[in-house]
Formats: sequence, C-alpha cells, structure tokens
Amino acid sequence: MASPITSLTDEARIALDTLTGRASNLVNPTLRIGVTGLSRAGKTVFISALVHNLLHGGRLPMFEAQKSGRITRAFLEEQPDDAVPRFQYEDHIRALIDERVWPDSTRAISELRLTVEYESASGWNRMFSRGRLSIDIVDYPGEWLLDLPLLGKSYAEFSRDVFELAAFPVRAKLSEEWRARAATVDPNADADEMTARSLAESFTAYLKAGKDDSRALSTLPPGRFLMPGDLEGSPALTFAPLPDLSDAKPRGGSLHAMMARRYEAYKSHVVKPFFREHVTRLDRQIVLVDAMQAMNAGAEAVADLERALTEILQCFRQGRGNLLTGLVSRRIDRILIAATKADHIHHESHDRLQAIVRRIADRAIARADFSGAMVDVVAMAAVRATREGTVGEGSDALPVIMGTPLAGETIDGERFDGKTETAIFPGDLPAKPDSIFQDPESNSHPIRFVRFRPPRLERNKAGVTLSLPHIRLDRALQFLLGDQLA
Repeated sequence: MASPITSLTDEARIALDTLTGRASNLVNPTLRIGVTGLSRAGKTVFISALVHNLLHGGRLPMFEAQKSGRITRAFLEEQPDDAVPRFQYEDHIRALIDERVWPDSTRAISELRLTVEYESASGWNRMFSRGRLSIDIVDYPGEWLLDLPLLGKSYAEFSRDVFELAAFPVRAKLSEEWRARAATVDPNADADEMTARSLAESFTAYLKAGKDDSRALSTLPPGRFLMPGDLEGSPALTFAPLPDLSDAKPRGGSLHAMMARRYEAYKSHVVKPFFREHVTRLDRQIVLVDAMQAMNAGAEAVADLERALTEILQCFRQGRGNLLTGLVSRRIDRILIAATKADHIHHESHDRLQAIVRRIADRAIARADFSGAMVDVVAMAAVRATREGTVGEGSDALPVIMGTPLAGETIDGERFDGKTETAIFPGDLPAKPDSIFQDPESNSHPIRFVRFRPPRLERNKAGVTLSLPHIRLDRALQFLLGDQLA
C-alpha cells in the first residue's frame, strides 16, 4: 500500500530502483548512510572526521573492526551517482587541519563513497565473503526533510498550519510583518506576480529570522526557502501561505489559484524527487542535533526542536524488511540520534546531554521502536576542539574546558581574538531533562556556549600527525557499521 506521501506510481518507481540496487549489491556490497541534521548541527564535520579517521587509522577503541585490526585498508572511490555533487572531503579536511577553521555548512545534497576492505571475524564468513564493503555517505540538509510532510497536505492545509504556528508567542513578533502584509491581500483577486513576490519575500524573511541564533527555531518549512540552491528566484519558490482559506477549489486566474499551483509544483518538482531518489534509498541514518543552541535560546526553542525532530524521524521508512520485501523496498533499520558539540561541556555533563536529547526525541523513538528499527542516542563531538582541566584547588576547584574561541565570540563582556587559548567553565546541564521544557525565560539555563576553533593536531614521537580527535565517534561508527563488518 502506498504511504500518504506517495502515489502508486511513486511506489512502483521506488520498487524498481530498489530492485536494481539490490542486484548491484550482489556484485559490490554497499551500505547507504544518510547524514542529516538542522543547520549548524555539524554534518560536514561529522562526515569529514569519520572518513579521516578511517583513512588514517584513527583512535577508535569502541569500533570493534578497527580495534581488533580486521580493517586492512579504507580508501575513497568514485561515487555511483554522477548527477549528485561529490562531498568535497579534501577541501573540508584542509580547512579543519591546515587553516583550523570550520568548513562551510551543508547547503545541498552531496555524496561520497568510502570502501573498506576487512577480514571477517567469522571463519565461515571469510570463506564466502569478499571482505569488502562500499559505504555511500549521503549528506543533506535536515530542513529538506521537514518538507516531506507537505506531500500529504493541500495548499489550504499548509497555509492553515503555517499561520497557526506563526501565532505562537516565540514566533508572533518575527512573523508580524508578513502576517500583516498577507492580511491586506484578497486571495480571490486576480493573480499578480509582484504581489506573489512581495509575499514570498516577506514570508522568507520571517523564516530566516526564526533561524537566528537568538531564536534557534527548527520547524521552518518549506526548507528550500532557507536553502534555495539553484532554485533561487524560480516560480517554484515564489509562493507563500494565504490566510483564511477554505478547502474549496480556487477561482481560476486568482492569486489563490496561482499560489496553490506553485505550491503543488514545489512538491512535485522539488520535494517528491528528493524523497524518491534519496531518502527511500537509505539503509542507515544518523541525525545530528545541536540541543545546546536550542537550550541557550530558551524553552520555546527546545519545544520547537522537539517538534522538528519528531517530524524529521517520521519521514524515514523505518523497520526491518524480510528477504522478499527487501528486494523491492529499502527500510532504515538503524537510526542514531547524536547530540553534537559534547566538547563544549565537561564530560561530567555528557550523560545529561544524552538524556536531554533522548527526551526531546521520545515520541519519534517510540515510533521507530514499534517499527522494528534500532535507535540509539549518543553525546558526541566528531572533532574535539577542547580539552578538559580544573581551575582552583580542593573544594573550590571548577571543571573547565580549554580551547581557542573563534574570533568575535564573547563571554561576560570579554571578546576573543581567535588566537588566544582560554579556560571556560561552561556550567552544568539540568539533571532533570523535563526541566528544559518548563523554563519560560529565554537564556536562563546555566550554559556558556562558546564556539571554538578546530584543534591543532598532535604529532607522535615519530613526527607523524595524528588523526582528528573526537568524542564517541567510534561508538557512532560501531552502531552504524559494526554489524556489516563482523
């Protein structure tokens, strides 16, 4: 049966694509891992660090295949999808290691193939397996996933949902100008390009304002309005919700009809191909979550992150397939939810960060568990930018993190120059995860979130540069890949 966001024709095309992919897997075993998260969650850094540590034999004690010495080599190969941009691993690594700057954020979909040759831990498997696995890493913005629920909504339903959300206290001021402008428009008036453009620009300005660090809102579809790529200025992005719409068919030639037609074009030409060609082809998924930024912005931002994360995880085809259904339908059987930037707090708070993100994802995790998919939550830093220490002595000692804050970062009125290392007491995360939803005041959680420069890589006694340091990247690798390399 087709899901609410796909037609029978879509399902037939997905089945054909899956069958073709399964046939290819017989010759070259492949695992497709999706990497997503909302902006600034660290997708680019995660992929770069994952690949760098596998290519250079990084310190990965929790990754069993590496720890036991069964990985003989790992290397990059040409990706199978020529129409998808390549993830520019080399450029990102150069930025991290040579320039010590964070690479550019994900703005569109990209892909990279990493192949691992290994020796199976099982003598039986060594007899019948080539000991080779190609890992296709697919990087895409989480904002695009938030568009997938639109496939099951009409334009009128979409408009009502957006206006209802825009009236929430945390959004009311941000959306005021757009809502006021929309209120002056008659949906039944003749279609006018300048009116459509003005509304679209005002609506987009509201979405961008919600993305600002001080607000840190997460549920801001349509995603391409924030990350248009090559669609910027196209009619597919020149629409906006209209107020007080009925479900009746709009008058031909009206502004309502124009907006509805462009909304449907957006779904048909942007959202649906992304779902069919990429999301439905994934085997595993990691969702990166920057919970600390939301906590810094206040309880309403945390609630909005919960809403976004629930919607994102509901978009995946989760569960375990059997031998027969697996030939024509891929299912994501493992989902890792990773709380990023664990290096910005002391390790004593890592368990609390992990518990907070699990609480934020509770509803989505329950659904995945019901479908049979394995779900795990981990607090991690794909690249560790700080180290830990203490300031003071005895009972007055405070646990601190030490690193080089980015130029322009400030704390307690002090502005950092991007060159000076400093020690910072980041504060303690709340012991009770539910408390992050109950605080009505913004910026009241005792966290001092300062962004740091990437670390200067260490060298061993032989002068060899070591791999990028991390926190629990090895645990993430074990969950996502461990069973495939057994």
